[in-house]
Amino acid sequence: MDVAARFLLITVEQGQETAREDLLFEAAGALERVRQVARLGVEAVVCGAVSRPLDLALRSAGIQVVTDICGQVDDVLAAFIGGRLNQAEYLMPGCCGRRRGFHAESDRGRRCRTQRQKGGNRDAR
Repeated sequence: MDVAARFLLITVEQGQETAREDLLFEAAGALERVRQVARLGVEAVVCGAVSRPLDLALRSAGIQVVTDICGQVDDVLAAFIGGRLNQAEYLMPGCCGRRRGFHAESDRGRRCRTQRQKGGNRDAR
């Protein structure tokens, strides 16, 4: 059984927010939700979590997906616009090593597993 998905659609032009709309999608299935998002002209989805199939479907539709993000909406939006979402303060707790697309350091100063695999500190967890 599908659950409705809530989206905050924020329009950004030239680095400034120009519109904000709260949307509720009750589409049957992830693929139909992706179609709805794509029809709206969404270029990026920033979220706390997304299933792997939904992530792949969004990316296949040409939509940038930034997952494992937490924080106040306005702070996250400013960090996204400024290219700073990889800072530790925006990372979901426990996401270190699972994060797709970012290679940030954890709050304890250890390198994430994704960095370690690329030749970083092999003793860090």
